Amino acid sequence: MALKIDNLHAQIPGREILKGLTLEVKPGEVHAIMGPNGSGKSTLSKVLCGHEDYEVTSGTVMLDDVNLLELDVDARSRAGLFLAFQYPFEIPGVSNANFIRAALQARLPKGEDIDAVAYYKKLYARMDQLEMNRTFTSRSVNEGFSGGEKKRNEILQLMMLEPRYAVLDETDSGLDIDALKIVAQGVNAMRSPERGFLVITHYQRLLNYIQPDIVHVMMDGRIVRSGGPELALELEEKGYEQEEFATAA
Repeated sequence: MALKIDNLHAQIPGREILKGLTLEVKPGEVHAIMGPNGSGKSTLSKVLCGHEDYEVTSGTVMLDDVNLLELDVDARSRAGLFLAFQYPFEIPGVSNANFIRAALQARLPKGEDIDAVAYYKKLYARMDQLEMNRTFTSRSVNEGFSGGEKKRNEILQLMMLEPRYAVLDETDSGLDIDALKIVAQGVNAMRSPERGFLVITHYQRLLNYIQPDIVHVMMDGRIVRSGGPELALELEEKGYEQEEFATAA
């Protein structure tokens, strides 16, 4: 059982971005991917979730026993994959509460309905954990939210949907230190032996709060080195241009 990516190649018209990426995230593990701009980190997250702009030319992506590449975007989510976007989308006219409730309802067997009382009890408890004002339940998804509010809202969705695997694409982008701590606390509250995380980031600072089990360095569309949490500290000190990374890429 794992989120297993094997020799993945993907492109946009005229340009290959992922060039044989291989990675395995097992339940209970937190993997961090770090790398310079243009290395393919965000492309990986979009390919995993089925973004239509990217074409997979070879390789496989298995989520437990499910071939993700054979599924549409919604089916990938139902299979247990979650993506927290670097730039969360706004959905005017759809309240936060109704959006999350609809997503949960879609995962229930036909004929079953969500218990409204239990739903709101859990929703409010999760919002309290993230220090979100309860008025956000009636506001349109991310519309008029600050950057920090959007990121908290992404983690609220994560906490409510409880996926098998979560991909966090630069969740720390645009966050001040207080918001970063709150978002990280929400993520850490969701760590469990049954759930795997893939955390994409540029900076060590996020990993001060979300401690990874394994850190990967990504350059030119593939993983060039993997190690423990100390690897992130090395990157912070030496950067990505050190000789061994340049040679490996």
